[in-house]
Amino acid sequence: MQITRRGFLTLTGAVGGGVALSSLGLNLNPTKAYAEELGKMNRIKIAKQVTTICCYCSVGCGLVCSVDKATGKIFNIEGDADHPINEGSLCAKGAGFFDLTEANKHRLTKVLYRKPYGTEWEEKDWDFALSRMARLIKDTRDKGFVKKNAKGELVNRCENIGHYGSSNVDNEECWLISVKSRALGLVYIDHQARV
Repeated sequence: MQITRRGFLTLTGAVGGGVALSSLGLNLNPTKAYAEELGKMNRIKIAKQVTTICCYCSVGCGLVCSVDKATGKIFNIEGDADHPINEGSLCAKGAGFFDLTEANKHRLTKVLYRKPYGTEWEEKDWDFALSRMARLIKDTRDKGFVKKNAKGELVNRCENIGHYGSSNVDNEECWLISVKSRALGLVYIDHQARV
């Protein structure tokens, strides 16, 4: 293999610069992250772009989902710059929308149960979890349901159970949860967005 004078100088300069920078303790991780981001940008360019609307509030911000054509899975979600409402910007919930997709490796997919006073988590099936929740709610309502208050007025309420809503609940789910809670007689109903 023959090397030209220019090639030799280029190679020597690159190796010498790399050794010098690494001996100075320069962190090259941001450069590596930038290179990985370039790879992601190339992936986004060839992906199928699907537009949708954020479900969290009544604003209706536009989202662009990048879907891998080979697997059909979403690998990136960002604000839709062409949408008249948000013009590409997103709130914290919209920006975190990707974490709710199946791409989130930390998402729970199984029911985890820990016995009262237990220290270990056990995997259970959904039938166990739903029947246990139903039984506990019924037992609590049977013991603590108040039909009349101290004045003798009809109140029909359950003061032993409360509901505290999540920030990951959209408008429709929030309405459904509040109707269900009121049907159970709950009076202590709150939501994370209010706090």
